[in-house]
Amino acid sequence: MSALFKTVSIVGLGLVGGSIAAGIKQRGLADQIAAFDSNKNSLSIGLEQGLIDKGCDSIVSAIDDADLIILAVPVLSIGATLSELKNTAAIITDVGSVKSPVVKAAKEVFGKMPGNFIPGHPIAGSEKHGVTAANPDLFERHKVILTPSANSDKSATDSVRKLWEALGAKVIEMTPDHHDLVFAQTSHLPHLLAYALVDMLSAQGESFEIFEYAAGGFRDFSRIAASEPVMWRDIFDANGEKVLPILDKYMDELSQIRTLIAEGKMKELETLFKRAKIARDHFSSINKPS
Repeated sequence: MSALFKTVSIVGLGLVGGSIAAGIKQRGLADQIAAFDSNKNSLSIGLEQGLIDKGCDSIVSAIDDADLIILAVPVLSIGATLSELKNTAAIITDVGSVKSPVVKAAKEVFGKMPGNFIPGHPIAGSEKHGVTAANPDLFERHKVILTPSANSDKSATDSVRKLWEALGAKVIEMTPDHHDLVFAQTSHLPHLLAYALVDMLSAQGESFEIFEYAAGGFRDFSRIAASEPVMWRDIFDANGEKVLPILDKYMDELSQIRTLIAEGKMKELETLFKRAKIARDHFSSINKPS
């Protein structure tokens, strides 16, 4: 595949940033990849593994001559990072899993939403983190959400779309607000529940035995509690307004289930389970890999 960009600059060389670099390298999508990370060890590993061509000691030096800048930093760091990019004409995109705060930060930094900034969110990840877990195929058969604004440059949007498609992803567009509502329900809440369950069980005296005999269902659900705590702290800080209403609804559902069990209403409980199974089966059927 021919190169889409001359120089791609990646700010933040963790799992996602490293995987983007690995995917670009493997597919020959850029002539050069430069990167900055506050952790110099991450840059050293990126260079040693051949994921990047240039490790930089500042964001400014990393974006020099870039035609695409990818911000793979925590959501709450976006504003400070964007302030370093005021004078760039390069296309800018990010990978944050909350979008409205990113748009707000951009407007505060630039005075308006710049046409060359195309916010994005790859729906792919791992409980592993750090550049050592970089996977060039991480985005294969996964969705990427782009949230361009009304004044976004169409060629910039097209370029970001082409990158993600070349990395094997399916690209979808939606508004930032709708994105944050959808992922409060489908991603942020499940992570919150997994963290809470593991924390609750580990606090009990017999927790070792509980985890020793944990079945597949518990392992599958609790796996996401191994995700990066700081990143998820920032996500809930940024998207708490959307998460709290759906968390309240879930707590009401749990309360109703508790009542059904306490009152021995097993037929009603079975009906609830059947309803959930039908919904889950439908979800599985429409999300089968093509």
